[in-house]
Amino acid sequence: MTASTRLSDATAAVVRPTSSGIVHLGVGAFHRAHQAAFTYEAALLTGETNWGITGFTQRSNTVVEQLAPQDGLFTLVQKGTEQSTATVVGSMLDVRNAAADPGAVVEAIADPATHIVTLTVTEKGYRLDPASGRLRLDDAEIVADLSGRPPRTVVGQLAAGLARRMGVEAPLTVLCCDNLPSNGRVLSELVHAFVDARGSNDGLAEWITRRVTFPSSMVDRIVPATTEDDRADNERRTGLRDDALVVCEPFRQWVIEDDFAGPRPAWERVGVQFVEDVEPWETMKLRVLNATHSVLAYLGILRGHETIAEAVADSVLDEICRTMVVRDIAPTATVEIDAVGYGDEVRARFANPALKHTTRQVAMDGSQKLGPRLLGTVRDATAAGGSTDMLALAVAAWCAFVLDETKAGRALDDPLSAQLTGAGSASDLLAVESIFGPDLGASSPFGTQVVAWTDFLRTDSLSEWKRVLV
Repeated sequence: MTASTRLSDATAAVVRPTSSGIVHLGVGAFHRAHQAAFTYEAALLTGETNWGITGFTQRSNTVVEQLAPQDGLFTLVQKGTEQSTATVVGSMLDVRNAAADPGAVVEAIADPATHIVTLTVTEKGYRLDPASGRLRLDDAEIVADLSGRPPRTVVGQLAAGLARRMGVEAPLTVLCCDNLPSNGRVLSELVHAFVDARGSNDGLAEWITRRVTFPSSMVDRIVPATTEDDRADNERRTGLRDDALVVCEPFRQWVIEDDFAGPRPAWERVGVQFVEDVEPWETMKLRVLNATHSVLAYLGILRGHETIAEAVADSVLDEICRTMVVRDIAPTATVEIDAVGYGDEVRARFANPALKHTTRQVAMDGSQKLGPRLLGTVRDATAAGGSTDMLALAVAAWCAFVLDETKAGRALDDPLSAQLTGAGSASDLLAVESIFGPDLGASSPFGTQVVAWTDFLRTDSLSEWKRVLV
């Protein structure tokens, strides 16, 4: 065996499923480190061979180019602070590019052998208005899908696939795994909005209500971008080249609303929690973990930190994050979960230096993330008469990041980049109602706090942040 031999069925003795029961939209590193790994481990325990995954990438063809020559196999490297482990995952049976072959994804969703569709397309992939949570019916791609072209948006793909399934009366579970509050309900509403906008009286909306479920779920695992050093290290260790290698932390969590329209893998055998209501878990994760992640990313970039581990090791940033949880977030918690303790655990996970999760990777798509991660907490805290001081600092960090990136002439990785780069101040950014709604603009009490914090971040030393607090 030479060092250039590629990982594949021919070079790795891996147990493989014989058929696909799951279609996944948005095949990226997170899906492979999370849902694909859970599914593979469950199949190994039960001996079930019908839970292979047919995956579709929505944009780049890179994942197809990585996985296809490897028969869908990839190595999952879990990097702990003291040791790492590596396993080959064999749950991916097929990976295709939905943009190149939009008909294939519709056929896969419509196939009665498919029992579950899972999604990790990031917040922007749903083409919803961040402030209202509604489908953007004026979005150019949604308009094009509604015109009858082979669908290219995930909502259009789901609607077309479900229309086909209706003809054979095959129920389906559609399981959103993205960081959206009440993600199952939201996705159901998006699909129904698309179906209604078609203006067809074919009974699809009623059939979906009757035969399709959209359980909510909460997913958690840190999955940084794989580097060439990661791939080289694995090749030296195994003698096999793996272009689809995925790196992650040892910790993982998956909480799912127990509402399936048909069969599912025995995920509970490998640690998945099935619950009646996911909301306590998803709210805590979004408002503590994801909010802290974003703060570390934006303030970390402003302080010159390249990775999240470097940022959380910065005592100033670590104290800001803990103060935000204690002062602003924990008082809004409506369930008996220790938000402060959870926040401390989260920052300990972020400190893992082996992960090298970059601040810029976390900072992308901020316009889509502010609502579920920060602004929902702002509204709850405001309604209760609580503090929003640190939440305002968090939003100001995003404002300062956007303004600095624009001033430096760097392109924003954000679906609203054209609108954001036209802003010259924090007040301009707060005027974007699709992000902040009509209630959190520059003239609102919270907006006034954000403007003041943004001015502070751009003119003063962050080490002096405590003097701004009342």
